[in-house]
Amino acid sequence: MSSATDSYYIGVDVGTGSVRAALVSSSGDILASSTTNTTTWRDSNDHRIFEQSTTEIWAGICKSVRETLAEAGVAPEKVKGVGFDATCSLAVTDMQGQPVTVTKGDTLGDIGERNIILWADHRAEEEALLINSTGSVVLEYVGGTMSLEMEIPKTLWLKNHMSPERFSRCQFFDLPDFLTYRATGHSKRSVCSLTCKCSFVPGSGWQAEFFSKIGLEEFVQNDYVQIGKRGEVLTAGLPIGKGLSKGAAEELGLLEGTPVGSAVIDAYAGWLGTVAARYKENGKLLDDVPSLDESRHRLAAVAGTSTCHIIQSPKSVFVPGVWGPYKDAVFPDWWMNEGGQSSTGQLIDFMITTHPAYGQLKQVAEKRGVSIHEVLHDELERLKSERKADSWTELLKDMHFYPDLHGNRSPIADPRMRGSIMGLTLDAGMSDLALKFALTLEAIALQTRHIVDTMNTAGHSVRALHLSGGQAKNQPLMQLLANTCGMPVVLPASSGEAVVLGAAMLGRFAHEAQESHGLDRDKQGEALWHIMVEMTPPGTLVPPKAAEKEKRLLEAKYKIFRESIDIQLRWRKQMDEAARA
Repeated sequence: MSSATDSYYIGVDVGTGSVRAALVSSSGDILASSTTNTTTWRDSNDHRIFEQSTTEIWAGICKSVRETLAEAGVAPEKVKGVGFDATCSLAVTDMQGQPVTVTKGDTLGDIGERNIILWADHRAEEEALLINSTGSVVLEYVGGTMSLEMEIPKTLWLKNHMSPERFSRCQFFDLPDFLTYRATGHSKRSVCSLTCKCSFVPGSGWQAEFFSKIGLEEFVQNDYVQIGKRGEVLTAGLPIGKGLSKGAAEELGLLEGTPVGSAVIDAYAGWLGTVAARYKENGKLLDDVPSLDESRHRLAAVAGTSTCHIIQSPKSVFVPGVWGPYKDAVFPDWWMNEGGQSSTGQLIDFMITTHPAYGQLKQVAEKRGVSIHEVLHDELERLKSERKADSWTELLKDMHFYPDLHGNRSPIADPRMRGSIMGLTLDAGMSDLALKFALTLEAIALQTRHIVDTMNTAGHSVRALHLSGGQAKNQPLMQLLANTCGMPVVLPASSGEAVVLGAAMLGRFAHEAQESHGLDRDKQGEALWHIMVEMTPPGTLVPPKAAEKEKRLLEAKYKIFRESIDIQLRWRKQMDEAARA
């Protein structure tokens, strides 16, 4: 394996609102990085719509990579590999790679800029209901219920709303696979994208009966060329084609032929960039180098706008309401499950910005020269002292919040779930805003426990939560997660770098696999884990530290949280029955 100090790797992360490129050394040090914001188009008359553009995203990638190289002063020939990750969004092009419009209306199917249906888009509810009525084997590998956030419901929506002529000229990519296609000119897909989001069944591949039953029989007839041909599916990091095409290399400022690794979904890049970390507490390393087997006890939570929860296991574990098990999604012959919360950072922002006291909060923060979160923290501490409470949890003992304002991804897997609050008063001031902020963090932590408990009941053995993403900087939430789940939370060296670091690891793996003229399948996992251990900085341990009273309150809160789910489902059934009567 190469360990040259002058070898560097580019990691590219495409998130919901921005593109980030980073130049990473063989030891995992990030020498330079650059971020470019991207646009998400919404529909003022339809809250379900979220759309983006591959043209804008690729331009942002090129800009960020060039700026990163310039900042680091590293010559292109020193970059030995490139890795990509992205959100699990549906990118649509024609067979020549030109973007195809996904916006409903007369231009749907035309060549045009808005060609991505973002992961958060919920337009395909009817299509998801149809798919979930089939009883197909594909449902067994998505927790029993396919989410409308996945790619096949969205693809079916496009077929149902697009002319047959326009639909037949399209090819459909999970966004990470589009990026490697754009970079290399080769349309080979990743196991990660196809198994996790596109109904590719582990061990047997595409299911002809399923596609014919839901109305996508043309995929069967054309040997799946529109979504990924048989035999052209790669595990994470394996080199694609001959590396960067001439055109892509010129746009990126890199050399033609630079190896490009098979991509992963952004949450899986976060998993790559966190779970191999050694632990430290108070600046001291606590354990030895982790083994690959230890990865099955470490749940990676990539927490930003939404949160994904990923765990690996040597055998398949079927978890109700949790996606997977997905074989070979990252490591050959290992299985992965993925839980998730559709809104976390988005939910926190919504609860703050829609409160009547938000304007006052901004004024106070501006006057004090601090963030709004620091003002809210100080207000909660003041309330705790004033009310002689031992914890924020005690402050909230008469308030309860169920947080699924955008439906439930896991473990209920029900897009119709909605939010609810109990304990409202006529207070509309700063104190009430602070309490609702804390209540939102608490609800996110309780839902995380629900996901972890469901996974462990089904057969997993989660012992630690490895956080990455923007919310890893939210210290009160991190401590709440540790206290509520009763296990340590491990924070990366930099909350925003784990995902892009994971992408860079794919670039290194592609380079070393190419140098070795390919790796035998049984050696790929060992090689990738070695890279992960070598490139992952130690993580900081946040142990549970709730006092006995807070433990009792959190346990009671959790029981109420679970009961609120049952109540909502029962009330919905009663109202549906009344509407049909």
